[in-house]
Amino acid sequence: MEFDINDEQRNFSDHARSFFSGQAGPDHARKCLDGGSDIAPGRDVLAELGFSSLTIPEEAGGVGASLLDMALVAEQAGRQLAGPSLATAARCAVLLEGDTERLRALSEGTLDLAVLDAAPSGDGPSMDVVGATQFIALDGDDLVFGTGEVIPGDPIDATRGIGYVKMTSSEVIRRDARAQWDRAKQVACVVLAAEGLGAADRVVEIGIEYAKTRTAFGRQLGSFQALKHRLVDDWVAVNQLRSLVWWAAWAADNAPDQLPIASSAAKAYCASSFETACETLVHVLGGVGFTWEHEAHLYWRRAKVDRLLLGDESEHLAQVALQSIAAHVAGRETVEV
Repeated sequence: MEFDINDEQRNFSDHARSFFSGQAGPDHARKCLDGGSDIAPGRDVLAELGFSSLTIPEEAGGVGASLLDMALVAEQAGRQLAGPSLATAARCAVLLEGDTERLRALSEGTLDLAVLDAAPSGDGPSMDVVGATQFIALDGDDLVFGTGEVIPGDPIDATRGIGYVKMTSSEVIRRDARAQWDRAKQVACVVLAAEGLGAADRVVEIGIEYAKTRTAFGRQLGSFQALKHRLVDDWVAVNQLRSLVWWAAWAADNAPDQLPIASSAAKAYCASSFETACETLVHVLGGVGFTWEHEAHLYWRRAKVDRLLLGDESEHLAQVALQSIAAHVAGRETVEV
């Protein structure tokens, strides 16, 4: 399939890049890690700009845009290590489908909501729970909504707001919600991979800029074949990841039967390509790459945390394999019939 975004989407992406460059960035992430700043730009600002309500229907107060539009915004958010994650917003929009009142509160920024990836008893970590006041969780096969107590986790990447939540009150808002829960997770994986795409793209840019300007033994660093090859490999990987992310986002809106395999493919490939790009950057920078003052470690932290969120690389590769086998078997059965 030949696919590209249109001029309107490019302008939208440029607007998002300008916004996140001014409202977030490595300096904000470093302050957040120091405990001296809140996550930037924050829930209120994302709601005010309409970024967190992009996939909420217009009749519920949202923008009514496509997941591809949100992925383009998420890519720019990832470049600047912004938070909270737009993956949480996209996931909530799916889980609250048909619940106009809560969707409207979410789009207006009056509902600080997060999704629990662990049981309501608080036995595992979840993303974006720090600063949230209400939560959605899966209890058995039922979707529950309520309040909870948050215990912040270790801030490897403080912009992710990871913590443990024990729900203190809850109500069942949907029975037999397993299929909807799975679809919401797939949508969130697409947006999380889009954020990883933006971050990885920025990491490669930093490495290339440094290799062009820094000299060693009378030569530009970029002229050394070992570094040149690693940077080129990462550049290629980022562009391959972009194709996967766009395909997955397109599938969510236009070919939902392709979403399970597309979302897992994007999430799995993002895990390896983003982390590899960060490792390359540290090698290219040399000693300065290990310092607190340089932003390399902030992107590396994001890569280390993101690869485990919403399922690790091996889980999603297994899903790609299982979905591919199932599609192949189904195709053979159709031909035989």
